[in-house]
Amino acid sequence: MKKISLLIVGMVLLGFLNTSGQVTLDCESGNRAIEQGNCWGFGAVTYSNSTSYVISGSWSTKSNSLTNTSPTASWIKTPWMLVGSGNITFRTRLDGNSNGVVSKGIILSYIPYNATNAPNYEGVPVEFYTYSFPSFNNTIRDITAPIPSEIANATNNAYKIRVSFVGTGGNERAYADNFIFPGTYWSNPASGCIPLTLIQDADNDGVADAEDAYPTDPYRAYNSYYPAQNQFGTLAFEDNWPNRADYDFNDVVVNYNMNTVTNANNQIVEIKSVFVARASGASFQNAFALQFNNISPNKIIGVTGNHISPSTIFSLAPNGLEANQNFANCIVFDNFYNVMAHPGIGTGINTVKTAPEVPYDTLRVTVTFIENGTPASGGAITIAQLPASAFNFYIVANQERGREIHLADYEPTYLANTSLFGTGNDNTNPSAGIYYKSTNNLPWGLNILTGFDYPIEIEPINEAYLHFVEWASSSGASYADWYTNQQGYRDESKIY
Repeated sequence: MKKISLLIVGMVLLGFLNTSGQVTLDCESGNRAIEQGNCWGFGAVTYSNSTSYVISGSWSTKSNSLTNTSPTASWIKTPWMLVGSGNITFRTRLDGNSNGVVSKGIILSYIPYNATNAPNYEGVPVEFYTYSFPSFNNTIRDITAPIPSEIANATNNAYKIRVSFVGTGGNERAYADNFIFPGTYWSNPASGCIPLTLIQDADNDGVADAEDAYPTDPYRAYNSYYPAQNQFGTLAFEDNWPNRADYDFNDVVVNYNMNTVTNANNQIVEIKSVFVARASGASFQNAFALQFNNISPNKIIGVTGNHISPSTIFSLAPNGLEANQNFANCIVFDNFYNVMAHPGIGTGINTVKTAPEVPYDTLRVTVTFIENGTPASGGAITIAQLPASAFNFYIVANQERGREIHLADYEPTYLANTSLFGTGNDNTNPSAGIYYKSTNNLPWGLNILTGFDYPIEIEPINEAYLHFVEWASSSGASYADWYTNQQGYRDESKIY
């Protein structure tokens, strides 16, 4: 749904508000003061019930003698309105009292709202239509003037339309009636006829500026962060799957923040990810990747910001995703040791307290779904089709493409070596929906939404975090906060 908030003020509008999207004036109140009370304006124009000149009904408007070519001499002005599209229509006639050489006509102008021009808040009028009477008898003329494209269907500004009656010579007056202006009445008679609260929408995408994260970009509107704005989660993997090995969960440690950018229709424009490589306690050269579950690769235009080596084990498609996959797979980096350099002392990177600390490396990866309003060849997808739960993070261990290690109960990609399931300590059972867990539910990958302090090298996670096994074996029912720094929860000497 579009997130647009409007302030609607209920009013009783007499004789001119049509709920079908027209602002009308039929003059049948017979009292110009009524229309003025409802925000119409009149300049040297009155009402007349002269049977010789009334155009329809009992009353029509009557101008002063048309002896002035200025559009400010004799005019009718609408209330503030949100202008629609189509044609302005009304009927008019002269009274036929011409003498001498004359010219008579009509000028239409629109007046934009100007918040700094108190008390009437009117901007500079812009003329957009003129009409010259071809003769000076009292024939009724039907006037049709198209709404200018620059103000049609605008929701970010209110306008008035001014109908001016002009002329030179003679004493003729103009009569007019049955005014129809496409649009919505947007004046507030209770507050000096100022406009109602406007939708400020600078990029005209239908999303109010106050709710638009990209108010000047018509192709983007909303951000949706995972885990949350300005918050990083931590992914930590053990790379010896299907074996338990040292079980220290520091072989690939990456912080992440995902921003799914959508347009006014809640279609995904891009996913802007920030990945912070923190540690690798592995001798293996591991890759880190992300599958968008159930999203076809042709839904994506391109990938930028990832780190791929010249001699990579991955085959990439033209759009930057991994080739030959049934779902979209983005390789964030293909070798941790090409992202962060080993300090030259100790095992791995940032896992031994006595070794030099290596500065973190940040990768800003953008996966583009829609570019300049145009989706990929496979068509647009909505944010509902790609929730955060469909972000399937995994590593590829030791440059063996099929040796994928995913978070618990996340399915492997199409290119995984499934023959490893059920070997070593692994208890994967696809028919039961069990993936990458041991017989007592221990995982090989962790996703901690609030961040995570990982164990030092060769210290099992269950000895660093004393309630880890209870949490895992209970499928999360017990000690859901096992990773927090509470008394009796962790052994600080075994945490980096």
